[in-house]
Amino acid sequence: MVKSCDASLYLDTANGLESEKETPRNFGMRNFKYIETIKQALEKECPNTVSCADIVALSARDGLLWLGGPIRIEMKTGRKDSKETYFSEVEKYLPNHNDSMSSVLSRFQSIGIDTEGTVALLGAHSVGRVHCVNLVHRLYPTVDPTIDPDYAKYLKGRCTSPNPDPEAVLYSRFDRETTMILDNIYYKNILNKKGLLIVDQELVTDPNTSPFVVKMAADNNYFHQQFARAMLILSENNPLIGDQGEIRKVCRYVNSA
Repeated sequence: MVKSCDASLYLDTANGLESEKETPRNFGMRNFKYIETIKQALEKECPNTVSCADIVALSARDGLLWLGGPIRIEMKTGRKDSKETYFSEVEKYLPNHNDSMSSVLSRFQSIGIDTEGTVALLGAHSVGRVHCVNLVHRLYPTVDPTIDPDYAKYLKGRCTSPNPDPEAVLYSRFDRETTMILDNIYYKNILNKKGLLIVDQELVTDPNTSPFVVKMAADNNYFHQQFARAMLILSENNPLIGDQGEIRKVCRYVNSA
């Protein structure tokens, strides 16, 4: 989403570059070490050949299979890695979970993903979890009326304070039924007022997105098809080619001159 599918997110703060990992919008991002493990193995077998950007895109694709998602997506390769970070521009490109649905749709449309595709990509919230830091504003001092009362009670049991410690392991899962399966339970949950984030619940209330929510809740294959279509577009967002980028030797740092 941020300018290009170019692995800029993976760069650490060093040599005058400020890491995108440290922006509030990327709070909770972790386990970058696995991309580095893959990179090390590839550099050993075929040095200076596979970019970190390609590793990220293909890992996301293959991760979907492990999560029971769409059938194999045929992705192009040949992306180059960025030589810079976009720390100051992350907020401009990445939607916020508190944004209006029109704003979220606009940001995705700016890179060629339509409303149907955006609704599908938000279905990634079928897996994973949310830190209480990003939940408590819906629970305290009063409960957001768009949340099912029983679900709100459960969430307050997970997030017991209106001021959670961001360093503590305090979270709730998006989907408590099929926690590590990418399926359409997410859409069934938000139709039942069990969306974790404001953006999840807005999918149901916005007239532009609600018909797609209903359709995806009823048809898991349709959800997977639309998810695969949108993810392919996302993976091809403004790729760097030729001298625009490089193939990093280590994903956390640009190559030395």
